[in-house]
Amino acid sequence: MQQTLNPWITRPTADKPAEETLDVAVPPAAAISAPLRGMVEPDAADRLASRSMAGTARLWVVGTHGGAGESRIADLIESARSTDHCWPVLPSGGKPRVLLVCRADMRGLTTARNALIEWASGAAPQNDLLGLAVLADAPGKTPKALRDFAALVGGGAPRFWTLPWVDAWRHTDTTELPVAREYQRFINDVAALATATNH
Repeated sequence: MQQTLNPWITRPTADKPAEETLDVAVPPAAAISAPLRGMVEPDAADRLASRSMAGTARLWVVGTHGGAGESRIADLIESARSTDHCWPVLPSGGKPRVLLVCRADMRGLTTARNALIEWASGAAPQNDLLGLAVLADAPGKTPKALRDFAALVGGGAPRFWTLPWVDAWRHTDTTELPVAREYQRFINDVAALATATNH
């Protein structure tokens, strides 16, 4: 399992290039776990909208762009709900637990980066961000440039998961859990974080 680096913290560079991994990424020791003082807010055009959410959920799944897979991921995780690409605001004033989701293409990763900058700057509504899940955007191996960009973007989240392509989802409307071990581990990790009293 490869450790994901945080782009806002300087580290020594390694001579050896990182190997590709589809495993659930382990957060670095100095991962960002809360908004940062002095972080520059993104332009208004690069921010996600906010929406008051009726009802309850243990986890709110926020797609950073259309087609991110937020509904699919919300269907896989018990007591999770999608937000239609908006930061959730709870009428009770509580702090919702949030999972950001994007596709592993340039547009998806750029919108995820913008959402993480928005969160890290404190411009997003108060929330407990669990991390970012990056779903493959096509079958086969992700190009190295996109893998590298995904690692850079994911380093700005408290946790970061990369998930493989599931071909069955193209042909059926099933919410059946894929057999890929990356999804099994991801669902277990996120479900545990969503129900934890203190993480």
